[in-house]
Amino acid sequence: MSEKKHLYVLWTNDNPITAEKMVFMYTINSLLKGWWEKVTLIVWGAPAKLVSENADIQSKVKNALEAGVHITACKACADQLGVSDDLEKLGIEVKYWGVPLTEILANDEKLLTI
Repeated sequence: MSEKKHLYVLWTNDNPITAEKMVFMYTINSLLKGWWEKVTLIVWGAPAKLVSENADIQSKVKNALEAGVHITACKACADQLGVSDDLEKLGIEVKYWGVPLTEILANDEKLLTI
């Protein structure tokens, strides 16, 4: 592998199987196995509601945080869905992501969209 960097994962799909078998499996293993130096999981839209309601997914969130994955959520989406407090209680950073996402794209940083 080439130089290790920061991977951003933009999670917009609320399918729990995709969450378990791709989102969390890859983000956690990326750090544990040293594939990436830093991994940021951005929860955007429908997955915010999934995280707030699904105990299995909440367990995956906890595991990811313990592995060192930085988990953050779009504040506008979370506020509109009424789940900002729930996400923060799980240890998820809730902030506005429009400008930071634009910067990630404009700077050609590594972004995986699910």
